[in-house]
Amino acid sequence: MAFPTPFPAPFDEFRGRVLPEWIDYNSHMNVAFYMLVFDLATDSFYDAVGCGRDYKETGPYSTFTLEGHITYERELRVGDPIRCVTNLIGFDTKRLHYFHQMYHGEEGYLAATNELIAIHVDMSQRRSAPLPDWLFQRLCHVRARHDTLARPPQVGRRVSLEAKRPS
Repeated sequence: MAFPTPFPAPFDEFRGRVLPEWIDYNSHMNVAFYMLVFDLATDSFYDAVGCGRDYKETGPYSTFTLEGHITYERELRVGDPIRCVTNLIGFDTKRLHYFHQMYHGEEGYLAATNELIAIHVDMSQRRSAPLPDWLFQRLCHVRARHDTLARPPQVGRRVSLEAKRPS
């Protein structure tokens, strides 16, 4: 995939639909499948940035998720359309910090969010490795675009009974 210039802010490409097998005994999408959808949205974002499947299949590098946090805002039910948008929050020479927002694809309400930190890995050693210069420069371009966006209130939220729920 060619690198889009200017890069979309936010990245708004992933679309899907809640499948019947994703429904739990509460008649809504089970928590495990929110992570699946966010993982698919990550794949879409990585492909657009240039560190997706092709990058991983043609070289010794990949990314591993180090940490993640999901908030569940409103339920999704069988057949509901899904739209995910992604913002690059930050990065350094080895790590990426990004944030997904999952929306109901027709009604537009926020259903869930997912904040992730990933590490760049040399698969031949299975150890962290610096990003190649070209990828670092692309991420600089993406971050410059995404820094123009309002930071979602869920970014950096901690898990605690004292944590305030966004309104």
